[in-house]
Amino acid sequence: MPFFSIAIDRIQPSPTLAVTRRALELKAAGHDVIGLGAGEPDFDTPDFVKEAAIAAIRAGQTKYTAVDGTPELKDAIRAKFLRDNGLTYGADQITVNSGGKHTIFNAMIATLDPGDEVVIPAPYWVSYPDIVLLAGATPVIVPCGSEAAYKMTPEQLDAAITPQTKWLIFNSPSNPTGAAYTRAELRAIADVLVRHPHVWILADDMYEHIVYDGFEFATLAQVEPALYERTLTVNGASKAYAMTGWRIGFAGGPAPLIKAIAKIQSQSTSNPCSISMAATVAALNGDQSFLIERNAAFKVRRDLVVAGLNAIPGLHCPTPEGAFYVYPDCAGLIGRKTPEGKVLTDDEAVTAYLLDSEGVAVVQGAAFGGSPAFRISYATSDALLTEACKRIARAVDRLG
Repeated sequence: MPFFSIAIDRIQPSPTLAVTRRALELKAAGHDVIGLGAGEPDFDTPDFVKEAAIAAIRAGQTKYTAVDGTPELKDAIRAKFLRDNGLTYGADQITVNSGGKHTIFNAMIATLDPGDEVVIPAPYWVSYPDIVLLAGATPVIVPCGSEAAYKMTPEQLDAAITPQTKWLIFNSPSNPTGAAYTRAELRAIADVLVRHPHVWILADDMYEHIVYDGFEFATLAQVEPALYERTLTVNGASKAYAMTGWRIGFAGGPAPLIKAIAKIQSQSTSNPCSISMAATVAALNGDQSFLIERNAAFKVRRDLVVAGLNAIPGLHCPTPEGAFYVYPDCAGLIGRKTPEGKVLTDDEAVTAYLLDSEGVAVVQGAAFGGSPAFRISYATSDALLTEACKRIARAVDRLG
């Protein structure tokens, strides 16, 4: 009898974490490595958020809480959804979890059975398909190439939906591409979903506050109220508030689904960290003006990297509307030879070459279901990004 479950063989370890780990190992061994794989802001958690956590510790808020979030945090989340998205939820429609990944995991485990299908536009965040597979269901991948600015068309969505479709997982702005859907584009997607009332929507809005050039964020349940009763709107503290390590994700959705998520959580992690929840109350309720300053810094970095990459023959890098990633198409490098005579057969070979030859760690597009390409996180200093672009240019220049 096998010791490990069938489910564990359906999934792979996170490729983005693997790249980060490899970069850290090389650095520890004394190599000069620029790590552009990690999907987290380099900014520190705001001081007023840290002070709220310290105050919570001193006040003894270190005990178990309600399994899916404190009343104070649920109230702050409800206020956030109303303020930012025009969505009204009751306390029984809010779930708080140990990160956005945990929110998505709970929702999929609570709702999916073998035979169910989940539509996922690609390139996608690496964990979406594996969570679906772990739940025993089938990911249905919709390829969206650079020629379409990495966005799914309504026609593609309509063609992907079958009677077995249970969910659409929809991420805007996107990890890994930074592509964000305009209100008009969301309206067209929503029109398809209205025609398929058996399909639920998981709207992953984690990068909501990181947008550029006057882009106006909207979410599907906001654009089409008819979708409200079958949409789980997911967000969290990680990206906008630079709180990746605090591990707080949350969502608003129909009360029966929220209750099912709480049931799963009651038999797995129980409540999220009480101190992290107190800090997130402060983050959501506090002064949001720091987001403007940080977005301005991110925009400078985005423009620097897009210009640098597009100056390199063989790379094509669309300008993203949001998040802190670029996703250059590297089709022009496939088939070329390294100085050692090795043929670059795919984007994994390209990223390995960049790391080995110039110490630049990026993530291959295959990890996100969109090849040939690679993801760069520009959540680091201007100086490091400038140096990374120079190194990539040198590496490409040496190809035969």
